[in-house]
Amino acid sequence: MREVIIIGSGPAGFTAGIYTARAGLKPLLIASSVEIGGELMKTTEVENFPGFPDGLQGPELMANFQAQAERFGTEILYEDVVEVDLEGDIKIVKTGSGQTFEAKTVILATGAAYRELGLPREKELSGHGVSWCATCDGFFFREKTIAVVGGGDSAMEEATFLTRFASKVFLIHRRDTFKASKIMQDRAINNPKIEVIYNSEVTELKGEKNLDGVTLRNTVDGSTSHLDLDGLFIAVGNDPRVWLVENQVELTAEKFIQVEGRSSKTSLPGVFACGDVIDPTYRQAITAAGSGCVAALDAEHYLTNH
Repeated sequence: MREVIIIGSGPAGFTAGIYTARAGLKPLLIASSVEIGGELMKTTEVENFPGFPDGLQGPELMANFQAQAERFGTEILYEDVVEVDLEGDIKIVKTGSGQTFEAKTVILATGAAYRELGLPREKELSGHGVSWCATCDGFFFREKTIAVVGGGDSAMEEATFLTRFASKVFLIHRRDTFKASKIMQDRAINNPKIEVIYNSEVTELKGEKNLDGVTLRNTVDGSTSHLDLDGLFIAVGNDPRVWLVENQVELTAEKFIQVEGRSSKTSLPGVFACGDVIDPTYRQAITAAGSGCVAALDAEHYLTNH
């Protein structure tokens, strides 16, 4: 019987491991058989994580997280969780290899994945001109020409934010109207640095080592055109990884795990959630790490009181 099982290995999961291990709870962190470290493993330069004034690579930062968690005694299992039963007092977690674990508490740090366009070389050019995070990567595009793909509030916000750095921002949308709120649309459309390209979708990414342009297809007449770009920001939504628990814990309207206020408490006693799986708004490594700390402390308090 474990005191704590942590599912997920991004900044939130590893931070929860650090705190629960230091509290003597001997946590088991089930990372993944493939995607260890979360979305930061797909990021190149990280310049905005406190404590690293010269910046560092995303995988390097996650290796530091892992080493610190292991230093305090976090046991890490490189497997995939395939099934959980969290509704009883004893939580049951099953892995793909057939192992079954029992725990008094479970911390869910399964994260959320940026939605991709599904284009060839999209992953290859990630961090080399293609990005899903303006606040993470916008700084690298000073005086450059870039584009944002999307039509919701997040796309408007990203495009507006990127005008702080870029000399020109194209906003590419497959329809002739946006689904974003009017105030967000007006803010973007009225920005002199932003040019909207309606009824268009990106069909091809150009460039060898780095992105240097895209092919656009007109969704009305099917014609194609080329657009020279230094960067492409994809803002077509994200998908919280909740399939394991969606029929057990309460979710928000956006399908993120619902927690109580600023805590990590879910609708099930002894089950806590942290990181991007509860956060549709900020989605930063530092906020995820802070959230992991909250979950660890909540789990510790729960165990003390039970």
